[in-house]
Amino acid sequence: MTTPLLEVTDLVRHYTLPRESLFTPPPQVKALNGVSFSLQAGRSLGIVGESGSGKSTIARLVMALDQPTAGSVKLLGRDLHRLPREELRLARRDVQMVFQDPYGSLDPRQTVERIVAEPLAALAGSSRAEQRERAAESLAAVGLRSTDLHKYPHEFSGGQRQRIAIARALITRPKLIVADEPVSALDVSVQAQVLNLMQELQQEFGVSYLLISHDLAVVNHLCDEVCVLHRGLVVERGAPARLFAHAQHPYTQALLAAVPRAEPPVPA
Repeated sequence: MTTPLLEVTDLVRHYTLPRESLFTPPPQVKALNGVSFSLQAGRSLGIVGESGSGKSTIARLVMALDQPTAGSVKLLGRDLHRLPREELRLARRDVQMVFQDPYGSLDPRQTVERIVAEPLAALAGSSRAEQRERAAESLAAVGLRSTDLHKYPHEFSGGQRQRIAIARALITRPKLIVADEPVSALDVSVQAQVLNLMQELQQEFGVSYLLISHDLAVVNHLCDEVCVLHRGLVVERGAPARLFAHAQHPYTQALLAAVPRAEPPVPA
């Protein structure tokens, strides 16, 4: 059997809060309580759940931006949290992230060229000319022009800024992109454009997506498989069409029931 691109095994993350009293132990928040899943190369996996279910904690741990209490995150067979610092820095070439807020994640004081080339510059070993060329290629891949390299984030619309964020994630040619609510801050009319772009980039570059979202329609549009997260546990997993049509777990059923549906107008 093919080794998964990403393999998460028994992932646990508990956070210790400040003591409320000298005479009581510090309280703990149990964000993740033993999460396991895998993702094959070229596929997309959605993680869905309500706020506080542990979705963003998974994203931070997969990106090795936080340390797990227990469990492992393996990318291409390497446990990211056990790699020496230099090896982890090099491993980041294979995994990049797209954040929820396309404006907040872009430094307003930097040009688009500097923003997009940032991951490549952090890896070292490339000249400014090469970084500029690769940045122009990444912008072209997301439908923007090389003349946009010299502009600043405030000169673009929300959808264009998210395209810039995706271009930044693409510049190292990663195997995996972790997308944390990538379209929730965008107008509904722009969301489909960005999701279609992500699909086109997957076909062109073979990139895999780990999509963190509360929006079932977004997951259904982009993902081959979905994990439903509830109180730090995966309670149901499967293809979106099957899972959403025949949900077995009460929590999944409750999520589906909470999706707003347009009702036909009642005749006067």
